[in-house]
Amino acid sequence: MEPIPFEIGRVVTSTQGRDRRRTFVVTALPEEGYVLMSDGDTRKLDHPKKKKTKHLRARPIRMETYAQLLREHRLKDSDVRSFLKEQGFAQEQPLCEED
Repeated sequence: MEPIPFEIGRVVTSTQGRDRRRTFVVTALPEEGYVLMSDGDTRKLDHPKKKKTKHLRARPIRMETYAQLLREHRLKDSDVRSFLKEQGFAQEQPLCEED
């Protein structure tokens, strides 16, 4: 089975760091081994999070309209939030876990 590629619009889940278990959408691929990602909530489209791909798990879900809306400058944070919610990735997890 082939690994799922990291590409613009791909849904990813963080496996490390304080954002562990949170779900994001890949917004850009700045260099090999890194992605920029946003969830429309804590990480807005104008200030995405840069993260190593080894700390992410790619999901088989992709936001197909992402690239088109981005080119047309019509993509909003609310679009990303609603897409993730529709796919079952509600962003109601706390950023930090209480021990």
